[in-house]
Amino acid sequence: MHFYTDLLTLGVSVGGLRIGDMLTQLFFFLILLALLKKFAWGPLMSKMEERENYVANEIEEAEKNRKDAEEASREAQAQLKQMKQEAQKIIEDARQAGVKQENDIIESARAEADRLKVAAQADIQNEKEKALQALQDKVASLSVMIASKVIEKEISAQDQEKLINEYIKEVGDSDA
Repeated sequence: MHFYTDLLTLGVSVGGLRIGDMLTQLFFFLILLALLKKFAWGPLMSKMEERENYVANEIEEAEKNRKDAEEASREAQAQLKQMKQEAQKIIEDARQAGVKQENDIIESARAEADRLKVAAQADIQNEKEKALQALQDKVASLSVMIASKVIEKEISAQDQEKLINEYIKEVGDSDA
């Protein structure tokens, strides 16, 4: 038995390690590990897994938000480009409408000027015809007067010239 006690007391000179104590401590250490695994490690791992899932979800959401922001930015750029094109088209349409309106006004003014010119020419022609008619009437009445005076008396060349000058003078006085 002495051998047994010697075996159990290994290296008394080193501090007296005993195998029975070591096995007991090993047994309680394994029980402690089992308890830690069940009550501490399991919940801790569960919390770590929850945290990992939470972080992964946050990363996914952030990535989704980034993609949504990029898409919104692309859409905004496309809308801005489209609005610029529409604004340019509106400006071009307005410019074309202005040019068309300008041409219409010029054409209308030309037509009105041509109409006024034709009306003025017609008025001038009418006045000319009236003046000619009046002159013809005056010449006819003067011719009748001269003829009646000539018939009333026979006149010499000198008297005839004097008579013509008098009638010309009368015509000049009546026009004035």
